[in-house]
Amino acid sequence: MEKLKALTESKDLWVELRSGKPSYMVLRGTYGDKVYQAFRMTRQGVRWRFWRIYNDIYVSALESILSIERTFGTQLREHAIRISKERYALRREITQSGFQSADVLAKRTETDGPYTVSGRRRADSMPQGQR
Repeated sequence: MEKLKALTESKDLWVELRSGKPSYMVLRGTYGDKVYQAFRMTRQGVRWRFWRIYNDIYVSALESILSIERTFGTQLREHAIRISKERYALRREITQSGFQSADVLAKRTETDGPYTVSGRRRADSMPQGQR
């Protein structure tokens, strides 16, 4: 997505809204060497990934949010945003630190969090009267 952002900022690519029932987004611009160099795939591959990210994933996520908020209201939005930012930060941390084996991650989870890998609360993280 960072590469796509760079190409849209350089005005080589842009997004247009096509009307219809329902409307959809289309990637426009010069599909040339820059696109191939940035993505290492054909124009059709770039178009397919754009369609998948923007018209499937992004729109579906917003559609789900609208449905939930219509049913339950918007009072949980701040909690959901906080949780999603935390998950995003964790995901970025994991991808930047490189590959780690499941054993290393399991040990880190057991020592860092109040819960073990099996989901049970660690005894040393429980209040005094509950041990």
